[in-house]
Amino acid sequence: MSLLEVENLTLSIGETAILRDVELTVEAGQISAITGESGSGKSMTALAIMGLLPRGAQASGRVVLDGVDILATPENTLCQMRGNDMGMVFQEPMTALNPVQTIGDQVAEAILIHTQSTRADARRQAEQTLKRVGLPPDRFPLTRYPHELSGGQRQRVVIAMAIALRPKLLIADEPTTALDVTTQAQILELLKELVVEFNMGLLMITHDLAVVADFADQIVVMKHGDVVEHGATGHLLRHMTHPYTKALFAASAHAVDLPPRPDPAPLLQVQNVVRDYPTPRKSLLGPAGKFRAVDDVSFELQRGERLGLVGESGCGKSTLTRAILGLEPVQGGQITLDGASVFSGKKPNLDIRRKMQVVFQDPYGSFNPRHRVDRLVTEPFHLLPEPPVGADRDARIARALSDVGLSPGDSTKYIHEFSGGQRQRIAIARALIIEPALIVFDEAVSALDVSVRAQVLDLIADLCRKRPLSYLFISHDLSVVRVVTDRVLVMKAGKIVEQGATEDVFTNPQHPYTAQLIAAAPVLPDLTAEALS
Repeated sequence: MSLLEVENLTLSIGETAILRDVELTVEAGQISAITGESGSGKSMTALAIMGLLPRGAQASGRVVLDGVDILATPENTLCQMRGNDMGMVFQEPMTALNPVQTIGDQVAEAILIHTQSTRADARRQAEQTLKRVGLPPDRFPLTRYPHELSGGQRQRVVIAMAIALRPKLLIADEPTTALDVTTQAQILELLKELVVEFNMGLLMITHDLAVVADFADQIVVMKHGDVVEHGATGHLLRHMTHPYTKALFAASAHAVDLPPRPDPAPLLQVQNVVRDYPTPRKSLLGPAGKFRAVDDVSFELQRGERLGLVGESGCGKSTLTRAILGLEPVQGGQITLDGASVFSGKKPNLDIRRKMQVVFQDPYGSFNPRHRVDRLVTEPFHLLPEPPVGADRDARIARALSDVGLSPGDSTKYIHEFSGGQRQRIAIARALIIEPALIVFDEAVSALDVSVRAQVLDLIADLCRKRPLSYLFISHDLSVVRVVTDRVLVMKAGKIVEQGATEDVFTNPQHPYTAQLIAAAPVLPDLTAEALS
């Protein structure tokens, strides 16, 4: 008998069918992956396995974990099983952790709830567990709070909480989506080690097919609540049968057709920029310290050029971007756009700032949900000395929406009426509407499914053909940067350690850090045309 057996799992909420006859198994010591686009039912399947279905959900079928049918088990028994027999790792560690509790208390809490351990014993076990996940007490004392850790370190704390009692099954729901490539590789390697060490079953939920192909023993592909294909990873990659599976993998390997770059003409010039932040004094009478987030950075972005910026979390990408946009002053160097300084003294030059726009990672979070699309996309008009009104305003809205593949009639709708990909198209329309000289794409496709991501990248390439588009594309997804940029900058510890033509940097990296980033990035195996046809 398998560790986990899901048989004919059907789930509905009200009149809406969510899951239909889902079947899957996970063996002890095995890594199984559920993949598919948003809305496919991946997370609801995981919640059903944990017995955490929302109020009003109606489920039938069987979810059997080590001989216990979860759907037929009372809540008080499930509370004991969660933590003891099954654990869960969520996508966003900062929201999964309590910001006012230390990491030691949060790991010890699970031990105290489920065992008869004393507080001292629980803290000793918490210390050992944190050490096992790569957070030794000499460097990461139990008294630290989540905000004092990096994203990858916080994810390790969440994993420590989930494995503190060595559960038989661990469910990881998009555990690496928000992490940079080297941290992602470390977390995946840690999960692999834990599966072997504890002989634990791991159910991984992800839309990153490169991770799935390299990490999982078996793959389950879901679409609209149905399992459309499943099998051992190697066999499924060589012998895909369902068109949806083939479409997913084809979209993951999608190449973008960028138009040729125009002749060089400087647009953005960053010269010897330095950005420092003050740090606390180390002694009562000692001098205030400083942390150098951006250290003597220089580069140029040409008009019509597509420039990438990559590096791990904390390398200075966001700080540099805020300085370019005139949102943070710099302590040294100069930033100019179209020959004019972004700063007038220590204050931003508003005439230059209006020539730049940003597309953010989370399209829903970057909009006011109470406003209609026509008001949302025209927000940049407040930067103009004479904003268009009446028919001119309507025409600008219609053109911006049409350029991103939406209908002018969508201007009267609200943001909740659109899918994630459509919301990102609206975000791009907002950035385009005042025809800026430079657009900054800040992780603009990292939260999107592979097929939607391919559509948005194609849209960006199409816009480059329609408009004189220049952009700075910031991402930790190297596969995306490779297809959507002409040149790339590699940043580490506040410095640009390498820059050059994108394909040259990827095929022949000159700096060891660049080679490390490329080696850490998960790569889809070479799939034959026959497998995808």
